[in-house]
Amino acid sequence: MTNPSTDISVCAVLPSLNPTEKLCQVIDGLLNVGFREIVIVDDGSDAEHQAPFDYACSLPQCHVLRHPVNRGKGAALKTAFQYILDERPNVQGVVTADGDGQHLPEDILNCSRVMVEKNCVILGARDFTLPDIPPKSRMGNRITSFIFRTGCGIHLCDTQTGLRVFPKHLLRFLLDVRGERFEYETNMLLEMKRADVAFEEVPIATVYEDGNSGTHFRPVRDALRIYSLILKYMASSLASFLLDIGAFYVLMRLLGSALGNMAILTATVGARIISSFFNFNMNKKLVFSARGNYRRALLRYYILCVIQMLISAGLVSLMSALLGNPESGAVTLVKTVVDTLLFFCSFHIQREWVFRDKNKSARDA
Repeated sequence: MTNPSTDISVCAVLPSLNPTEKLCQVIDGLLNVGFREIVIVDDGSDAEHQAPFDYACSLPQCHVLRHPVNRGKGAALKTAFQYILDERPNVQGVVTADGDGQHLPEDILNCSRVMVEKNCVILGARDFTLPDIPPKSRMGNRITSFIFRTGCGIHLCDTQTGLRVFPKHLLRFLLDVRGERFEYETNMLLEMKRADVAFEEVPIATVYEDGNSGTHFRPVRDALRIYSLILKYMASSLASFLLDIGAFYVLMRLLGSALGNMAILTATVGARIISSFFNFNMNKKLVFSARGNYRRALLRYYILCVIQMLISAGLVSLMSALLGNPESGAVTLVKTVVDTLLFFCSFHIQREWVFRDKNKSARDA
């Protein structure tokens, strides 16, 4: 899009798999509101759905990129981002949108203008409280929004919007984000949060035609992909939690009669040393994929562990005293409740401080 009055130049990206004539309507709508740079990615569409791509190829404002086989929405977006970096160096940014008519051209234009004005990522936010929203879309967004808010500290009304506008300097950063399919858009948000990339929501119209029947989203498989990072963290934490509780119980049985009131603190320290080292390596390698300094991350992690351990031991001791010094099984149950509450605090601190890579800057990407 080039707007002489405001000097805005934003390239529209439309990833597409087996499109209908709606893709042609989306292209025409973008041209009508002023877009002059449109990149369409044919993500392995079959021969029966080539007419919309042929139409796009006939327009000088459009460029069609092709994947011989379906590789996923994330891969299609990355293909477009790389092309724009290589072939469209003068654009100010990139707006991604769906090719099935879910996003109105006016909303795409408005979000692009806001991005240029504020020089930050803009997310088009739909209103999921409307009565005509498909149930699976409403429920999926509620679940994802809750997980993002409680587990990741990201407050968004629409976590799965496909209408996103990025300043050009972020494209290399986005190319490094993991994911090839629908999970890529979720990983974008998580990585932008970790890298302190500013993003804002702008309200857009909520359009669902035929109950969103044209979507290629597979509820079970793609939901698992979308939540993969969060699920890996939860799995790592659960494994470490069980290891910690098991070690605590064994140490209480071994030391309870000998150490008396000091048994809880001693058992907490011993169990936490075992489980924390396991958890640190799991989170660093498999969850956050942190590539920063190992020693610095380890030091920060154990500072967090010591503080969390003391809080845990103090609260468990207090609760045990209030309960009249119950047996080890009951104390273990109290500890389970306390550590569950501390779990959510730990995720925020690990993501934002322990495993934050200072060398990974979106602005330098």
